[in-house]
Amino acid sequence: MSINMYISSLVQYGISRGLIEECDRTYMINQLLQHLNLDSYEDTAPQALPLDEILGGILDNAVTRGLCSDSSTGRDLLDTLLMGLMTPPPREVRRRFELLRLQNPQAATDWFYRFSQDTDYIRRYRIQKDIRWLVSTEYGKLDLTINLSKPEKDPKAIAAARNMPKSAYPLCQLCTENEGYAGRLNHPARQNHRIIPIELNGEEWYFQYSPYVYYNEHCIVFNSEHTPMKIDRSTIVKLLDFVTLFPHYFIGSNADLPIVGGSILSHEHFQGGRHSFAMAKAPIEQEIQFKGFEDVRAGIVKWPMSVIRLTSADRVRLTDLAERILTAWRSHTDETAFIYAETNSEPHNTITPIARRNGADYELDLVLRNNITTDEHPLGVFHPHAELHHIKKENIGLIEVMGLAVLPGRLKDELNRLEKHILTGCRLDEDLEKHAAWVERLKSKYVFTDENTSSILRIEVGKVYQEVLEHAGVYKRTKEGMSAFLRFINTINQEG
Repeated sequence: MSINMYISSLVQYGISRGLIEECDRTYMINQLLQHLNLDSYEDTAPQALPLDEILGGILDNAVTRGLCSDSSTGRDLLDTLLMGLMTPPPREVRRRFELLRLQNPQAATDWFYRFSQDTDYIRRYRIQKDIRWLVSTEYGKLDLTINLSKPEKDPKAIAAARNMPKSAYPLCQLCTENEGYAGRLNHPARQNHRIIPIELNGEEWYFQYSPYVYYNEHCIVFNSEHTPMKIDRSTIVKLLDFVTLFPHYFIGSNADLPIVGGSILSHEHFQGGRHSFAMAKAPIEQEIQFKGFEDVRAGIVKWPMSVIRLTSADRVRLTDLAERILTAWRSHTDETAFIYAETNSEPHNTITPIARRNGADYELDLVLRNNITTDEHPLGVFHPHAELHHIKKENIGLIEVMGLAVLPGRLKDELNRLEKHILTGCRLDEDLEKHAAWVERLKSKYVFTDENTSSILRIEVGKVYQEVLEHAGVYKRTKEGMSAFLRFINTINQEG
């Protein structure tokens, strides 16, 4: 197919998705010709092709003419530029969102989520490659995904990026300056990226979607200023402000300390969306009461991690109690449970807070976290231990805490090869030796067949993830663990 057909089809796609209008057709063709270094064009009937096929045809042509490198990074930089040409400017996007929000907040997010896909900021065709499944456990159905939509870093691009002059613009991938940014070898292009201003606790924040969509309508809410993550009273206020604005979404914050925090601690941000995680469905295992807050319903959640759930229609009372719990936890030490508030002046205790609406009520889940390390567990005592690293070694952040395992892309190939090893007895490759002990245990537990091996491996990966969460829980699900948990609750009531 000719480059003219692909250009014509891309413009038709923009018109059909409402990114541009019919009167923009000739103008947009000329914009595309300019940025593709083409000086002639024959009008060609557009074809109703998938967007990735249209862009792929244009990129293949660009590569043959030396306009971009034939690498994932080079191709992404160019196709984002092209999609950015058709993406309406921020003023139009914000105006449309606000008009919809005033009528119905859900209508506004429905439109913006679809818009973020139509502009190819969220690449639907890559998200579809992600592998997702559920595993039933005593805590409910855990979500697992092998994320394949986030592009692997191209070795050539990595090498080239080392030789690039260092840039502090944008300061990070969350900063407002990413909106419309052209990108470079070591920073993604964002010409088709749009952000929505919102006010949280009287501060200017922004709302966007994650380009990698780990779950339905996975959104990111971030401070307009490049300021570090922190968990305090204002955090709770901001979370409750957000679910007041968008009651159909949940919102949560990663912890503000290394190991138990997220991958970006340098820029204050939250993550939310429209997905019902297993933790949100988990019941209260033991009701508790806080002195002076008898009007706030409270309980310990049946979950592998240590979670206090607070529920009230009065968000001020909820905030006051959450602050009291946080303050008490920051300074709490219980040597018999190996809980240390600090060692060598390094603080260890923090929380992962999550907010949602339940009818007229506000609901807060406060997940107790501690990032202490030892010689035996140098990556963290309350972190996946070494015997689980063959499946999950990375930090247990907000998303994992709630019951969604975001697993490394390497597992797709590794599980396929482990299946072959189990069924044929072929020798394990060196890079699969890390799974050897696990596989031997499975062989003693199951009779494997061609029909069941793949599903058994997925179930067992889910069980490993359950163990990961149990390792991350500061109070273990034992009689001794529950006693220690209640001791902490009692300290709060004694102070109150």
